Amino acid sequence: MIRILIFILIVLGLGLGFAWLADRPGELSLVWQGQLIEMSLMRAASLLISLVAAVLIAIWLLRTVWLSPHTVTRYFRARKRDRGYQALSTGLIAAGAGDANQARKMTARTRGLISADQEPLIHLLEAQTFLIEGKYDDARKKFELMADDPETRELGLRGLYLEAKRLGAHEAARQYAERAAEKAPHLPWATLATLDSQSQAGQWNDALRLLDQSRTAHVLERKEADRKKAVLLTARAMSRLEGDVKSARDDALAALKLDEHLVPAALIAAKALFREDNLRKGASILEKAWKHEPHPDVARLYVRARGGDTAVDRLKRARKLEALRPNNAVAMAAVAEVALEARELLLARTKAEAAARLEPTESIFLLLADIEEADTGDEGRIRHWMAQALKSPRDPAWTADGVTSPTWLPVSPVSGRLDAFEWKAPALQLSAQIEDGHLSADQAIRSLPPVVAEHHPATHGTAPEREVVDTPVIIEAAPETPRERPEPIKVAEARKPASIVEKPREKDVTSNGEPVADPFFGRPPDDPGVREPAPGEPAPDKTSFRLF
Repeated sequence: MIRILIFILIVLGLGLGFAWLADRPGELSLVWQGQLIEMSLMRAASLLISLVAAVLIAIWLLRTVWLSPHTVTRYFRARKRDRGYQALSTGLIAAGAGDANQARKMTARTRGLISADQEPLIHLLEAQTFLIEGKYDDARKKFELMADDPETRELGLRGLYLEAKRLGAHEAARQYAERAAEKAPHLPWATLATLDSQSQAGQWNDALRLLDQSRTAHVLERKEADRKKAVLLTARAMSRLEGDVKSARDDALAALKLDEHLVPAALIAAKALFREDNLRKGASILEKAWKHEPHPDVARLYVRARGGDTAVDRLKRARKLEALRPNNAVAMAAVAEVALEARELLLARTKAEAAARLEPTESIFLLLADIEEADTGDEGRIRHWMAQALKSPRDPAWTADGVTSPTWLPVSPVSGRLDAFEWKAPALQLSAQIEDGHLSADQAIRSLPPVVAEHHPATHGTAPEREVVDTPVIIEAAPETPRERPEPIKVAEARKPASIVEKPREKDVTSNGEPVADPFFGRPPDDPGVREPAPGEPAPDKTSFRLF
């Protein structure tokens, strides 16, 4: 486009020049070797311009003829190079598609058309061909040659790093990543790999320094870099908590500024503050973390912030947490656990059953089994809750790469990846959440068996004494004849007092001297739903009682 504009400007300039001469006519006289040459000014200008044009054309023709061999050579060389790049492109596509034969064929054609010194991509094509053919040793040698060349150093180090990871040579992979990060700090894979290796070795200071350099070079996005720095600060705070409480507190608080939702950082900061007797600030940090995501570790640390608190004091703190996040299963379970310690068994049972209705997990039913053991001690009811726990989904845990940890860890023990642990249900248990025969929480609570009476040695001809444990029953008496009982009696949600021991009474016996077992809806006569009448009280009709 620029050349066209220049050509147009030249033509316009010549036109304006000839027009200017035409408006100002004149005569030109030239005496050369005794001869007088006269012509008009317009003719002289035209001859001069024509002469210049002829000279330029002659120079162009001579230059073209003189340089024609080189031009022809350059043409065929460009054609050959174009064919070589076409073969190189086809070979790279074949290597990416896994076509080893086509990749090998294109590699040989490319080498015949293009020199490897001129095009480094030929080394990459050969290395990829070796990889898809399974010739890993040859591929590794090719990557080593590329790593020694300044032009292909990063590409060779990348290939060596991936091969070392494939073979499980983590130390070699770490060295390759560190070399790449040192030579080219702008490479994200080298920075992340070096961060993972330094974190796995516990070199928190070096990892933080490298992360700051990558943030300056804009290798990572700001959000990702802030998250990783928060995790590194939390890990360093964990290592300093036992020896340097102040430094651990500062690191944890700095991590919370970068990511206020990082629960391990909140726990470390609260522990450090509690050790410094700063209970108010530590509790405030835990409450803030609790409002965002109720976590069992936060509740456990919050209710036990002061070592000298009684169980009642811990129960008050647990109720405060529940008030911050009402209708939450984790909050209700925390209240139930502390209420069990305070021997508030009715409150503990109520909260645990409510938590089970919201999230029927394994720990909730195990907690109900503990409450049952403390309340009634009935083995059948305890086994009922434990059976539900076995069938229920597992609780969330710190999970990374398919493994779980009782505590949060900054690095995965499997892959060595930084910030790999997440608070979620283990993946292996997801398929077992719906299981044949598994009852819902409401069904499990309604199907809770009654309290079994404890049997004592019986005398001949009398029924054994029974100890009826405190259990809710519903008893409804059917109308009887006026002679037996003047009016029906209905007791709703009646609860028998604990540890009531009924006295033995005379029973009908068989010819062998054994007591007669009258059935009660398929249950033996010592069923806890049957209350034997006191001495002197008329015996009720056995078909008039129903147990709900």
